[in-house]
Amino acid sequence: MDKQRYDQRVRVFVEVRGGEADWELAGERFAAHGWPVREAAPAGEGPLGEAVEARPDSRVYEIEVRLPGIAKGADLGAARRVAKALRAARVEGYVRRADVLHRDRERLPYWRAVDTSARPRPATSWFGRRLYWTCLDRPTDRHSLVQAEAEQALRLARAGQWDVAPPTGVRVLYGGSGRTANRVSVEYEERSLGAVLLWALGTAAVLPFILAASGLVLGFCLTVFALGTAGTLRAAARLLSWWGVLGGGLFIGVFGLLMTGGLGFVPVSRRQVALSAAAALISGGLWLLGRQWRSGEWVAWAVPLAATLSLSTLVTAGSVLHTLYAAGFELDPSDLDVSPIWKVLAAAKLLELLSFALALPAWWGVARHRHHFYALPGESFSFILWFAMTIATVTVTAYLVLAAAGQAITRTTEAAERGTDPPPFFGVQPDWTCVEPVVPADKISGEGPPLDPARPYLSFGVAGGNAVLWDAEAGEAVKVPASKVRLVPAEGADQVCRGGPERRRIPPGS
Repeated sequence: MDKQRYDQRVRVFVEVRGGEADWELAGERFAAHGWPVREAAPAGEGPLGEAVEARPDSRVYEIEVRLPGIAKGADLGAARRVAKALRAARVEGYVRRADVLHRDRERLPYWRAVDTSARPRPATSWFGRRLYWTCLDRPTDRHSLVQAEAEQALRLARAGQWDVAPPTGVRVLYGGSGRTANRVSVEYEERSLGAVLLWALGTAAVLPFILAASGLVLGFCLTVFALGTAGTLRAAARLLSWWGVLGGGLFIGVFGLLMTGGLGFVPVSRRQVALSAAAALISGGLWLLGRQWRSGEWVAWAVPLAATLSLSTLVTAGSVLHTLYAAGFELDPSDLDVSPIWKVLAAAKLLELLSFALALPAWWGVARHRHHFYALPGESFSFILWFAMTIATVTVTAYLVLAAAGQAITRTTEAAERGTDPPPFFGVQPDWTCVEPVVPADKISGEGPPLDPARPYLSFGVAGGNAVLWDAEAGEAVKVPASKVRLVPAEGADQVCRGGPERRRIPPGS
């Protein structure tokens, strides 16, 4: 059976009606989902007793539902999964009770059994005793390890058979002092430490916005920073009391120096903060979604789909932005002679824009982790919501891709109208160029408006045997055979080229 990873265990009491056939079918469904049946009894008996009405065709099952996600809401998530499984099997069943099982282990310290007979422990102060155990010779170790609280460690070390004299003491390796008052559960400790780091990092990320803000925006950023600091110190105090407050403040200071360029580091911009936060949130959501898949789902479609998309993306992504850019000037993609390295960089830019489409499955992973009702596996309503969100995501992503190419086209055309040097676009560098015919101009056949050798054109280079040009005055593309002209770099849009009469070109719009 294909096992699914789980984080929570929920004890669920289910009343199944219908008789022997339905009881058997319900048991098969429980087993198929990996929910072991702990007990089964007729209604009115068993674990719930008379709380359930006695019926001859009814039986109460105590099952253990295992599901991924957080503990909060796991009982309701488990109840919905059981109800859905019974509904799919056409079995009448009711979840009468659901209890989340908390089985978190304690963080007990490790101890090493030692022989202190040659060096008796001095009856001094607490500092003297700590110094004694720290300086104790390692050869006195008995190569015996125990894990327990302080009151039990020595008894465990002395238990059993010894070839020589039993150990006379134990020294702590790591994990605290072993006193009961200082112990916290493993999950609580990990959860609290993660909360402290996230609070501190998020608080420090506000600093670049504070340095560049003013007015109401500055007040808002300061409020967010104050709330973030309070949240960091509160989470740290819950973990390590006042020492945690000092640690939380230290985290904020270290992250703040990294963000603002302290200690010689490069300062982080607001755009970098926003992109990093988006990447972290999307990556976290995708990880939460992927960890809930069974191995069968990965093998059946996730891995082939990822491989196919990766291959197609690497092959075609590098040409998408260049194709859109060329279309803005009524050119073909083959008219732009771009090196492979720039195609790779253009593909990276496109993947950055397409990464926003991953926000939908990332949110789906978060919703499943938090047991939201609409993200329940197999829920019919979730398909409708998923479809609507997919349409919205694809629309926004397509807009971002088109806007990236459109902005580059606008910058180039505006620079051409002003007569300034246009900006480059992933290996495409339009330059002002004089086009000098090497044959009579009337014998040059090409595409676009007639060639005027007296004024410069924007040149996109030579591709397919043609010189690819842009006529800034006509606003159209011009293609002429490269063998019949000579391309000479121009100093600017106002230069008078040698191929025409001596006249100064009047800038467009003047």
